[in-house]
Amino acid sequence: MPTVPAKIYERLQSSLKRFQPFLSAAKSRDAGEADTSTIVKDMLSEAFGYDKYTEITSEYMIKGTHCDLAVKLEAKLRLLIEVKAIGLELKDAHVKQAVDYAANQGVEWVILTNGAIWRIYRVFFGQPISQEMIYECDLLALNLKDRAQVENLFLFAKEGQSKSVLDEFHAQRQATNRYFLAALVVSDPIVDVLRRELRRVFPDVRIDADEVRSELIQEVLKREVTEGEKADEARRKIAKAQGRALRTRARAAAVDGTLPEPGAENGIGAEAE
Repeated sequence: MPTVPAKIYERLQSSLKRFQPFLSAAKSRDAGEADTSTIVKDMLSEAFGYDKYTEITSEYMIKGTHCDLAVKLEAKLRLLIEVKAIGLELKDAHVKQAVDYAANQGVEWVILTNGAIWRIYRVFFGQPISQEMIYECDLLALNLKDRAQVENLFLFAKEGQSKSVLDEFHAQRQATNRYFLAALVVSDPIVDVLRRELRRVFPDVRIDADEVRSELIQEVLKREVTEGEKADEARRKIAKAQGRALRTRARAAAVDGTLPEPGAENGIGAEAE
């Protein structure tokens, strides 16, 4: 997350200080979806910096139906927003319709909110269409004296959209999510390092790389992070990155006439045998 400019930080902090009592009162009286949508629209304008009249559209029409709110910047549709009543517990199923809208319009980002809880989803245009929640915030539980908590709201702000902050934040989350970490742990370079270190501890024992990988998958890691579409995608990306690194080293070796060290095809240098 980039440093949030002081002016924007102050706007977020002061606006949320004003809106928190309104949200609390709306929740206490169990305000309906229409009233919640009015509050959300005001927050998009006053806290998050969008122009209420030129950049926020209510009931955005898509194929004969509508999404509750939409945000356009420089005439380009950037966000679709699904609003639920403030007393309703949000579920991923609530965002499905907005995700379908987004896929139809080529929009990558969807917000689901009940005014108090705000979630951001990344839309993936695959078969089938899917989504991933990358951030969630409860504005009623937000500590306005905690700078980090306030700065995270920059993800919803107009200025964040202009700086592609959502893309950077998602990339950072991907780099450290459980599927990528699990895929990396069982990749050839890491398994070879583990095998090498195990042989230092047990020098008289023959340790096979496939055995190490199998034990990691079956006994060390949770099945949910090693199986399924997200795990497969993580393995593909890691294999692609390792392939690029191998080709780069091969080209460099061809230019200077050197040979890669034994085991360097896995990106780890020489392996102790």
